[in-house]
Amino acid sequence: MKIVPVPCLEDNYAYLIVDETTKEAVAVDPVEPEKVLLAASEIGADVKSVLTTHHHWDHAGGNEKMALLVPGIKVYGGSVDNVKGCTDKVENGDKLSIGKEINILCLHTPCHTKGHVSYYVTGKDEEDSAVFTGDTLFIAGCGKFFEGTAEQMYQSLCVTLGSLPKPTRVYCGHEYTVKNLQFALTVEPENEKIKQKLSWAQEQRHKGEPTIPSTLEDEFETNPFMRVDLPELQAKVGATSPVQAMGEMRKKKDNWRG
Repeated sequence: MKIVPVPCLEDNYAYLIVDETTKEAVAVDPVEPEKVLLAASEIGADVKSVLTTHHHWDHAGGNEKMALLVPGIKVYGGSVDNVKGCTDKVENGDKLSIGKEINILCLHTPCHTKGHVSYYVTGKDEEDSAVFTGDTLFIAGCGKFFEGTAEQMYQSLCVTLGSLPKPTRVYCGHEYTVKNLQFALTVEPENEKIKQKLSWAQEQRHKGEPTIPSTLEDEFETNPFMRVDLPELQAKVGATSPVQAMGEMRKKKDNWRG
């Protein structure tokens, strides 16, 4: 399994997931279809379908153009998410595949939007796993609660995504890592892992390199939104439960000017 990030717009990521045996590929959130198809042709991959994480324009806005450029392409999206160009609606637990060896599990991860879907992808070896989280889970952050509640985000982040194997690589929808880690440090100024990751992320961006992927293990150590189960973190935001901490943390982040 080969994963190719394709930077789009100002700070978005689209992705190609390629079965290296058959060269079949699926595109995740190809908001700039020409750019994504060019990246596919450069590695000799054949894009057969599209996985849409959610209905926002900067993720689903390329679907209709993609269908014109690749006639008959399947476009998957959440069943309650009103995704542009969607041909096949998916529910939580639905399974898809690419080529011979890649399996995809659809996970309903609502809050940012009602029907947001994350896609958990495994290759021949179960260890070779990745999750495409759109705007639910960012590296060291999470999406704004546009259509949902703190309870939903807690469930989506800490329960649904949090129960995937810890080495799972995290590929998110935007390059927000430096800002997210700067905010994380305001919450946990003593957290050495956050300091180290921030300095690494700043170096990556300085070189013009991406900060993706992360791993779920890393997120549990550096992402304040995935650490809300910890009583000491709840205390820092004046909360007494994980869900309350999730809500308080989001308010704090929304008002933060880093």
